[in-house]
Amino acid sequence: MFRNRRAAAIATSAAMVFAGLSMTTLETGAASADTTCALSSHATKNDISTLGITMTYDKGANLDSIGVGTTVTYTIVIGTTGIGNPYVNTITDYPPAGFGAPTSATITAYHAALGERTESVTPEPNAGGWKVTNTGWFVNSGNPVTYTITYPVPTNLSAGQQVTSGGIGVAGTVGVSNELPNLTSCFTARANTVGEDALGSLNNNGLGSAGGQLSSTGSLSTILSDAIRKYIGS
Repeated sequence: MFRNRRAAAIATSAAMVFAGLSMTTLETGAASADTTCALSSHATKNDISTLGITMTYDKGANLDSIGVGTTVTYTIVIGTTGIGNPYVNTITDYPPAGFGAPTSATITAYHAALGERTESVTPEPNAGGWKVTNTGWFVNSGNPVTYTITYPVPTNLSAGQQVTSGGIGVAGTVGVSNELPNLTSCFTARANTVGEDALGSLNNNGLGSAGGQLSSTGSLSTILSDAIRKYIGS
């Protein structure tokens, strides 16, 4: 009886694989001592569509604790263990619920005769997420495709609130294509520091940026000094 059940289970698993169903494994990494809020997630895909190699997918936020009203940057990495040449033509990131449009995004990918290059891209709305598209970004074992995307962190979050993103979607050649709603990233919201409050005020008034850009009305250091003096004196 046991032998027959085992044989039936093996046959069912084989049928699933040959039907083209993805065998995806998902792992998460803890963001802090609280293992319920994982800063990053990792998934793999290895089925008949990947032709014996393993596709890898990672997503993580830049920090495990982020001030409300500042920004969070998610990094998505799509790779493979093989030396073949799958191509990715669309990557969609799904931010946490209630987040607005991204403020910036980049793609790092391999270009023939040029190697890995990072370029700014403009994401477009896609079913609740934000996608970037291309005729095809090349992927092999030494050259993953990396998508970074930055969002404003809403000011209505509470300090200590755990914020979990949505997953990702990938389209391209058959083996690399995947929908991973559980490839998420979590951070904990916190109150801003004085410096972050000052930078947020400057950004709202179009006078500078947290990235250190210069204002048309003067250097960032001068504006920061004035802002900090205002906060200390108030």
